Amino acid sequence: MPNGGNGLISFSYEKNQMTSKIFIDKFIKPNDQKLRQTLGTSYKYWEELKHSLEDEYGELIEEWKYYGQKIGWTLKLFYKKRNLFFFTAGDKYFRISFVFGDKAVAAIKQSGLPKKLIDEVKNAKKYVEGRGLRIEIKKRNDVNNIKKLVAIKISN
Repeated sequence: MPNGGNGLISFSYEKNQMTSKIFIDKFIKPNDQKLRQTLGTSYKYWEELKHSLEDEYGELIEEWKYYGQKIGWTLKLFYKKRNLFFFTAGDKYFRISFVFGDKAVAAIKQSGLPKKLIDEVKNAKKYVEGRGLRIEIKKRNDVNNIKKLVAIKISN
C-alpha cells in the first residue's frame, strides 16, 4: 500500500489521471495530526476557514463519517443542525462540496463570485437536494470564495 502501508492513501485512475484517495481505512478515523500531515501547507487554509466561520457564526459541529472504501472518510460541517458542506482531504489540498437549493442558487448568480463558480452552479444537474458544487482549496482566494458561499447557504 502507498504511503508506508498506513491505510491513509490509495490511488485510482480517472480519465487517465492519477488521483489519490485519502483516509480510506474504515478503522482509522482522521484526526488533526493526520490532517496536518496530509494537507501539508494547505492545512493553514483549513484552519483559517474553520476559525473564520466560527468567529462569524459561533460553534460549528464537525462529524466524520465513513462512506465506504470508494470514498473513505468525509467531514460534514454543521451550523446548528444544518449541513453547511462536506470536507474531503486530498494530497496537499482539500475539497469542499456544497449542495444549494433554488434560493441559494439565485443568490449565487447575483453574488459577484468568479464566473467559473457561478457557471458551475448554474450548469450543475438539479437533484431533489439541490445543485452540487465541489471546490478544491489550494490558495487563500479559494477560502474567501468558500466563506461567501457559506454566507449564501446560511442566509438562504
